[in-house]
Amino acid sequence: MSYPLSFSLYISAKIIKKVLDGRSLTKILSKLDKTIRPNIQALTFHAMRHLGWADFVANQLVSRYPNNLFKCLLLMSLTLLKKEKTEINTYSLIRPMYDIHTIVNESVKATQYHFMLKAYKSLLNANLRKFLNNHNIFLAYKTNLKALWNHQIWWIELLKTVYPMYWKDILISANDFPPLTLRVNERQISRDKVLKKFSQENIECMSIGKAGIIVKKPKPVRELPGFDFGWWSVQDIGAQIAAPLLNIKNGMRVLDACAAPGGKATHLLELADVDLFCVDIEENRLEYIKKNVDRLELNSKTVFLKTADVSKLNSWWDGKFFDAVLADVPCTGSGIVRRHPDIRWLRSADDLKRIAIQQELILNNLWKVVAPGGNLLYVTCSIFPEEGEYQILNFLRNHKDVICLDSPGQILPIRNNLFSDGFFYALLYKKIC
Repeated sequence: MSYPLSFSLYISAKIIKKVLDGRSLTKILSKLDKTIRPNIQALTFHAMRHLGWADFVANQLVSRYPNNLFKCLLLMSLTLLKKEKTEINTYSLIRPMYDIHTIVNESVKATQYHFMLKAYKSLLNANLRKFLNNHNIFLAYKTNLKALWNHQIWWIELLKTVYPMYWKDILISANDFPPLTLRVNERQISRDKVLKKFSQENIECMSIGKAGIIVKKPKPVRELPGFDFGWWSVQDIGAQIAAPLLNIKNGMRVLDACAAPGGKATHLLELADVDLFCVDIEENRLEYIKKNVDRLELNSKTVFLKTADVSKLNSWWDGKFFDAVLADVPCTGSGIVRRHPDIRWLRSADDLKRIAIQQELILNNLWKVVAPGGNLLYVTCSIFPEEGEYQILNFLRNHKDVICLDSPGQILPIRNNLFSDGFFYALLYKKIC
């Protein structure tokens, strides 16, 4: 079913309002009908990547917004009308391709779908045309950090402080197109055979890492050969580092804490025959692990799923130690902004402090379940030191039975490393006393 652009703009404006109210864009999009979701995702992702700029411009156009939904429709429309090319957005996603006059006309038509918009049809039209006719007067946005870099000020200032050489690259790469990266299930098939099959289907790709493949022109995963046969999983190359770092062996008792949706869990099962205990606080997300284990034709009999808060040991731990623990802890997600562009607007400096406290609690409790001589791999998809380096330095100060082994540490999502999102890794060995 085909929907007019005006309706898509209206739905996108409603979604932007929900995000600005604190809702996750991923969760909102997951509830949309599949026939409209791709277009809405393209529009809203584009808007999130240019929202700081649009907010600055909109505030120059309108002294007082009639309501928040009107503001969000105006913001959505402005991001589509943004046409200036600067060194900052040279590498950004190209905006969804619509003629400028079409954008204006369809944005105005979008007001018909809600009573809070209908009365302000003329106001929207006037402001969009004012922007187009006086584009140069809005170049003052370059003096506004939020508008220039499309991130919150606290986020920008923190990056400037901790990464004085890389902060610009990090912010620029946040608008880069994320690659579609696959991890070959070598229990089912070799990477060479997958590459050959893709080549036969005229799918351009390249190998990366130990088992990775980058598809050069991303497409729906179900259209790629081998999905239903369990030949591969979708996983960022930075995330593919995790399971091999633990160096697990057949027969081990392994814990994947905060396990859902299971990309790292299935990787562990591909590497060795282990008893894998997967714990996550959300029961419905654990179902993804079961589905992926079945699709990849892995040994489900050695997988044990438990819904629990890993920081509360009494709710899930049976007292038996684990040979290896994967602690992929909750974090701000600051390293995966290009895949989830709403994160930059959802997080606050207080969130960073709160989450860091939660991480410390989880890490300290999980250390108790590691067997002497065992390893714990601490992982976050964050680029903030409070969630990575500082967290581990504090842990090492407070524990005498730990040795920090060689691991990648902080991986930054910068242009020289376009294939990876931002991650932090620390591999901890528990001494045998």
